[in-house]
Amino acid sequence: MPPPRRYAVSRARTVLVAGTASHVGKSTVAAGLCRLLSDSGVSVAPFKAQNMSNNARAVAAATGSGFGEIGVSQYVQARAAGVAATTDHNPVLLKPRGSGESQLVIDGAAAGNFAAGEYYETGWERARAAAERAHERLASDHDVIVAEGAGSIAEINLQDRDLANIETARFADADIVLVADIERGGVFAAIVGTVELLPEDIRERVAGVVITKFRGDVSLLEPGLETLEAKTGVPVLGVLPYDDPGLPEEDSVSLPAADESATLGDDDGVADGRTVTVAVPRFPRASNVTDIEPLARVPGVRVRFVPLDAPLSADAVVLTGTKNTVDDALAAREAGLYDRLRAFDGPVVGICGGYQLLGERLLDADIEGTGDTETVPGVGLLPVETRFHPEKTVEPVTRTLDGCGPLAGASGPVSGYEIHMGQSRLLSPVDRPFEERGAATDAVLGVYLHGLFENRLARAAFVRAVYASAGRSRPEADTPDRSPYDRAAALVSELDLAPLGLAAESLSSDD
Repeated sequence: MPPPRRYAVSRARTVLVAGTASHVGKSTVAAGLCRLLSDSGVSVAPFKAQNMSNNARAVAAATGSGFGEIGVSQYVQARAAGVAATTDHNPVLLKPRGSGESQLVIDGAAAGNFAAGEYYETGWERARAAAERAHERLASDHDVIVAEGAGSIAEINLQDRDLANIETARFADADIVLVADIERGGVFAAIVGTVELLPEDIRERVAGVVITKFRGDVSLLEPGLETLEAKTGVPVLGVLPYDDPGLPEEDSVSLPAADESATLGDDDGVADGRTVTVAVPRFPRASNVTDIEPLARVPGVRVRFVPLDAPLSADAVVLTGTKNTVDDALAAREAGLYDRLRAFDGPVVGICGGYQLLGERLLDADIEGTGDTETVPGVGLLPVETRFHPEKTVEPVTRTLDGCGPLAGASGPVSGYEIHMGQSRLLSPVDRPFEERGAATDAVLGVYLHGLFENRLARAAFVRAVYASAGRSRPEADTPDRSPYDRAAALVSELDLAPLGLAAESLSSDD
């Protein structure tokens, strides 16, 4: 294995955190490295050349003015690094729309809808050029770039067009950290097989391996680690214990299937008699579901994803965003969710697409796959109608909360972001929670503000309302411990960073 490369002072050192598969912990390792290096005084920035996710954030556009969209993981990693997130941190974003088609977002702006084959034929070269330019801008402003790969780096059918992994390693001259998840089994085979399947020039860049999600005595792994290093010539940088720092999920891999249920937050040790449950109907085209994750971190709160046709056996309901409000509205109505929402007697909150769906009707609605535009009925819990048009709203916002409905009693500034098609207007007077935006009745709230529950003020008010509606007392106050960024940094703090050229003496060198 050749020694780590040394770069000119003018060029940032890039570390690509790649994986043997999806959901192995790449985002957590990248975020932890960003915070660890930032805390050490290193100027560090995150990067992901191409992301595929409907969990997005609105950030400042790096080219031109205004705002654009990036994947949630790079937004989180920018916060971990202590830098303002921009579109350069994730220059290419693919947002699945269903039926094998995705919206292509380049430098934060929508660039059209493409099927997979069409994207590679007509959009990929433009995307690659944008990614390389974004990396160059970041490299000119920072000492270290922590790049995150996508899925597996050894997808041999895609290696000639793998922008997030193979191409990034090449144009960024990156050292590669290979991350493998031991929980799913077969970790040694996954690592050896991945290294063997890499193109020769990429294999030479693999500087170390990180094994994640280990439970038990690490000494039991040592014979396997020694054999692994002997077979691959790649050092093991460390074995990370199983831990969830609480970072938002990047994509829908962690969600249950549309016809299955799953519960978050049920591992806090709170007795069942002092808990409340928030049901989250699982839209087929759900997006920005990270909006509900802060609720699951509140002691006593259970967040349960449920199929659209399941009973709402819960104390509250939150409707998340959706990449296609119209078709998910049709699916929800067909599954009987409309009737169950109308009969539900606890707090209901709709965010973005969920807000639109709670209104009276959706106008100029484009029915997927038909080319038809028509009016689609909503649930009718809020006197609102939404009209769709091609212009897209993308902006980070800070608004003043004037508590009402499920957020009654709360007032003060609340920050988040808006990403949506269409505009909603009131059909009759109701309470307006955010500077005349959104709508609320006594038990129902609709807002466009993604990130609502990331704000302690709004989160605490909603949890109080749910407990009050359920007639239960809370086990304790909502007092979060260390930030997820600090927890991620602590998780990776024992890694051997010397093979990456990230040891303190390397970073201070002028070579």
